[in-house]
Amino acid sequence: MLARRGRIFLFLALLSLSLGAGLFPTPPAAGADLFDQVSEHKLSNGLKVLLLKESRAPIISVQVWYRVGSRNEELGKTGLSHLTEHLMFKGTAKYGPKVFSRTVQKAGGSENAFTSRDYTAYFENGPQTELKRWLEMEADRMQGLQVDEAAFTTERKVVLEERRMRTEDDPVSFLVEETMAAAFKAHPYQWPIIGWFHDIQSLSREDFLHYYRRYYVPNNATVVVVGDLDPQEALKAVEAAFGSIPQGPEPPKVTAQEPRQYGERRVVVHREAQLPFVLMLYHVPNWEQGDAYPLEMLNRILSQGRSSRLYHRLVYQQRLALEAGADYSFDTANPTVFTLHAQPLPGKTAAQLEMALEVEIRKLQRELVSDKELAKAKNQVQSQFYMALDSLFYRGMLLGRLETVSRWQLIKDFIPKMMQVTPEDVRRVAKQYLAPNNRTVGILSPLKTGKTRAERYRPGGTIE
Repeated sequence: MLARRGRIFLFLALLSLSLGAGLFPTPPAAGADLFDQVSEHKLSNGLKVLLLKESRAPIISVQVWYRVGSRNEELGKTGLSHLTEHLMFKGTAKYGPKVFSRTVQKAGGSENAFTSRDYTAYFENGPQTELKRWLEMEADRMQGLQVDEAAFTTERKVVLEERRMRTEDDPVSFLVEETMAAAFKAHPYQWPIIGWFHDIQSLSREDFLHYYRRYYVPNNATVVVVGDLDPQEALKAVEAAFGSIPQGPEPPKVTAQEPRQYGERRVVVHREAQLPFVLMLYHVPNWEQGDAYPLEMLNRILSQGRSSRLYHRLVYQQRLALEAGADYSFDTANPTVFTLHAQPLPGKTAAQLEMALEVEIRKLQRELVSDKELAKAKNQVQSQFYMALDSLFYRGMLLGRLETVSRWQLIKDFIPKMMQVTPEDVRRVAKQYLAPNNRTVGILSPLKTGKTRAERYRPGGTIE
């Protein structure tokens, strides 16, 4: 999710990579070849460095990835990762408030940041002449951030207002939060990335400083640079910028594990809304396990494009839904959820739509997908993956994200393993994971109150 200005939201701006013969004849090795030249290093202070030369244009993407996200927080102090992301732009002794962003923009570059459940990342994109300066600026705020009480209080209010706008005033977002909280009872994926309202309100500057000093250390970070660079010179620049920062104590690991679910859970949210909404969350593995690849193929078959099963049948043929789809973000640090979501047309009910979703699931559990349907999904996976790699920023994102949650070499496995998925694999994972006992259902039940936005707020930020 992007900080401050635009934010990257996976699934409904809430909950998110994606050879068979066919339309796209790129050889299987091509995607891997794009990463064969990755230069991997580790500084004496523990900082991981990934460099990838791509000299088609005199531009670079500089990214710093920290292994800290909302999963590293604790109940009562949720939202610290996201708030820290905001505060990282408040300045240091060398680069005062707003100086960081202005310096990047004056050089013709762009910068931003984003927080997820598993990581927080910062980036600058622009001319390769700025490499040393941007690295020095990122190193400066890794350890030298200066945030006084007034700046902290102001930014905390900004985050609270962001939560009001994106969640409290958005009934679907509110439903997603409630359903995720019900799906996870032991693992910190249960709370929202932005944090619970009261937790944000109660966070102190001391909480932030403790969190910043614990997690913003070189041995908990990866620097990624992709673009027009000399790998040896780039490594020297990284060493010059970050090498003098001392290694910090090893941050505590997340050891919580979500226990097996033994029965369906249901959440009904009554909020002012025009239409109902239906969510179905199923516990599934992340991509450290082989089942991730047929699950991702299942996701594509269900929801990739207007010819996908959910759109074609529920929206186009049966005229039950305004929209319907699936989501599976399997590049996560811990096991995650596979999501089905749909919104009924006016005059249709959530119960009708839920039943229709279950029918589609049972078809996948009983019948093998056709070779033609699977080939189409594989062609979509292949084409979208290779086309996205044309972006230097996206290549850096893949390297940083995967190195943070696991290891960057998983990129090379993606296309080959996706192309190995069979119709039987798809049916098997549909039967194993999309089972009622493994499901949490969330229903948005529209409520008409006639009250204004101001009248709906209670003291403490809660909503009627």
